[in-house]
Amino acid sequence: MFSGITGSFREVFGAIFGFIYAPLVITGLHHMTNAIDLQLIADYHGTMLWPMIALSNIAQGSAVLGMMYLQRGNASAQEVNVPAWVSCYLGVTEPAIFGVNLKYFFPFICGMTGSACAAVLCVSTGTTANAIGVGGIPGILSMQPQTMPTFAMAMMVAIAVPFVLTVIVGKKKGIDKQAQPEAAETVAAEENVTVNAMESEHDFTAFLDGEVISLKEVGDGVFSEGIVGEGLAIRPVSETLCAPVSGKIMMLMEDSRHAVGMTLSNGVEILLHVGIDTVDMQGDGFSYLVHTGDEVKAGTPLLTFSREKIRAAGHPDVTICVITNKNGVETFAFHTGMIGKTGETVIASF
Repeated sequence: MFSGITGSFREVFGAIFGFIYAPLVITGLHHMTNAIDLQLIADYHGTMLWPMIALSNIAQGSAVLGMMYLQRGNASAQEVNVPAWVSCYLGVTEPAIFGVNLKYFFPFICGMTGSACAAVLCVSTGTTANAIGVGGIPGILSMQPQTMPTFAMAMMVAIAVPFVLTVIVGKKKGIDKQAQPEAAETVAAEENVTVNAMESEHDFTAFLDGEVISLKEVGDGVFSEGIVGEGLAIRPVSETLCAPVSGKIMMLMEDSRHAVGMTLSNGVEILLHVGIDTVDMQGDGFSYLVHTGDEVKAGTPLLTFSREKIRAAGHPDVTICVITNKNGVETFAFHTGMIGKTGETVIASF
């Protein structure tokens, strides 16, 4: 590793590492870099790997910043964008990656590209951290004093490149011209067209057997604070995750198999997430029962998991359902404090 960072092809190494680090976060394999960092610090009194990790965090946040600019008139989208951006710049990338960038995908690639560019500058200038610690923008505090200026320059690259690329690609895709739900309804009314994008009420049924609780009771900072979105959770007594509502499977985590993303017929998007930090298990004990693109009905089995293996790995098995994109729906009613029965108990409605 040290040879790669300091050798003749260090810029190539930096570009590759900077580009692939964000996908490693999705699979949970990024945790292995902590051991490498600690070994580098022990052997060489500093690590050149940690600066690139902090820059990757910033780059994904900057891609979200680009989406914030493109969707500046979309209040519903900004409810997810703004907290995800803040969280990412402070070193927690999951809300940005899962809540925004993977949903549109091109911001994720733009973030990876910006991270690669920043990493090249980082390794070419020998930017080194004294220790591993907080990521994102505060990561500059971990740098050796003489390399803080070069880290700051790399940080500017990690901010500018993903932002500019996301805005350019987003405009080509027409993200900035997508109509607001309110605007669409106004146009339809002027044309005397009846708009019925959604029924007067939709019900979500329990996706597992178990106690239905609020997100505040989950105990995970990202989900509990509503950074990813509104929702609820279930402390399961069953091990087959089912669809809480009819929709289309839009996202599966093929490596970790611990989460499912769905889109409803009215454009509302939800994320089902089994356990806390279970991405670290790399799929052990998890098995998908559906494929990306499948249309499913409420109650359709989506995946199976082993509660025993989750607990043995030291993780809570509480399973979460959050609304990652309201798509103009103003109010969701979540019903907690009861025992849910899969496919029968109504746990949410709008």
